[in-house]
Amino acid sequence: MRLFQTPSRLYRLLAFAEMVTWTLLLAGMFLKYVVGSTEALVRIGGSAHGFVFLSYVVATVLVAVDQRWSLGRLALGLGSAFVPYLTVPFERWAHRKGLLGDVWRLREEPGRTAPEKLVAWALRHPVLAVVIALVAVAVVFTVLLQLGPPTQWFS
Repeated sequence: MRLFQTPSRLYRLLAFAEMVTWTLLLAGMFLKYVVGSTEALVRIGGSAHGFVFLSYVVATVLVAVDQRWSLGRLALGLGSAFVPYLTVPFERWAHRKGLLGDVWRLREEPGRTAPEKLVAWALRHPVLAVVIALVAVAVVFTVLLQLGPPTQWFS
């Protein structure tokens, strides 16, 4: 699985995908609310964005645990997903600061804490871990779709 060769590679790909899906969602909203076009583009862009958003969150936690980020840096990484187009600048900043790493540390080390042990297991069993992560993201994604848009959650 070349995608998971390095934390840097995985994080760069998902940061870029997050930016692309923000564009799809915002373009769909523009077409719906300004041009008066169909809602279908919002659904497509929103669905793609929601799935990539959840994947980015999983990757951020995975990289943060593996590379021993502080809670503040983890919060910045997670927060970058909420602001359109901020994931790529955050990824570039993290790369320049050496926070992403060229190797998965926990592939070779056993891990000391429970999160480190879980990440170490996932890195040693990448196919099974990806399947489990995709199922988990799909379940959360499905629940969120059932709840409807976030603007309707508390009405």
